[in-house]
Amino acid sequence: MNDLPQQAAGPDPANEFASDSSSIDPRDFRNALGTYATGVTIITAAAPDGKPYGLTCNSFASVSLNPPLVLWSLVVYSSSLTIFQNASHFTVNVLGASQQALASKFAKSSDDKFTGVDWTPGLGQAPVLAESVANFQCRSVNRYYGGDHVIFLGAVEAYTYNTTEPLLFARGAFGRFLSDDERSKSP
Repeated sequence: MNDLPQQAAGPDPANEFASDSSSIDPRDFRNALGTYATGVTIITAAAPDGKPYGLTCNSFASVSLNPPLVLWSLVVYSSSLTIFQNASHFTVNVLGASQQALASKFAKSSDDKFTGVDWTPGLGQAPVLAESVANFQCRSVNRYYGGDHVIFLGAVEAYTYNTTEPLLFARGAFGRFLSDDERSKSP
């Protein structure tokens, strides 16, 4: 843990960004990013043959309300990268607090991630997972390369949501939101 400000050395961040010469320690940087609690999603798409693909992701964010745009990012060495790059659509499935096991299942490499998972085909055949807190069915609009990730931009064409409690992730662990009422009842 380090409370001292971390700065990248050098006057040209573009050159530093494209090389391994950063003075910022990647593990410590990841720890700092981990202090920002996020929701947990499973991003899904279908291969040209219709086979469903999915992965756990917490790099999801809204971009614009009008038009409705969202983004998420995927590491460039992911075995699923080609599927997502070539898919016409993807679905962002926001997980509920009771879906931690599902998040863990989709976070691991496996050919049978969808075995035993209740889902229906959505736009572009991208799987919509049952019992998600929300889902955003998106047409792939663009992608951008940023360091060791590809950033996917999607136009939301359909969505649903409910009032189920969302699953959260911070500091490398799953968690949940405690309301003021719940906090005051804690021993």
